[in-house]
Amino acid sequence: VQLQASGGGSVQAGGSLRLSCQASRNIFAINVMGWYRQAPGKERELVATVTKFDVTTYSDSAKGRFTISRDNAKKTVYLQMNSLKPEDTAVYYCNVNGRKLFEDVASDYWGQGTQVTVSS
Repeated sequence: VQLQASGGGSVQAGGSLRLSCQASRNIFAINVMGWYRQAPGKERELVATVTKFDVTTYSDSAKGRFTISRDNAKKTVYLQMNSLKPEDTAVYYCNVNGRKLFEDVASDYWGQGTQVTVSS
């Protein structure tokens, strides 16, 4: 399973970015899709997740500014980020929990990461 993330870049504080992450066709059943981030010198942390029932969760820092959504037909998860702050600067990773055809157990898959840089 491959996850292709895109949409990162550099913006000024207060700006917006939209991240996308598409899973490859060989993932059959997707449960949870999410975004995590890792800033230099820090551990990877949860940003937001969305279940197959469209139940969403957000970190405290993301609440009110970021919106996660998914398109099941496209096997894609999005992260709309508004009112960006310099502390949002990090590499953002998408995560998908699902299973491949003919597999009984779901696994976690990670994208390659996309850099988001917010300047003050």
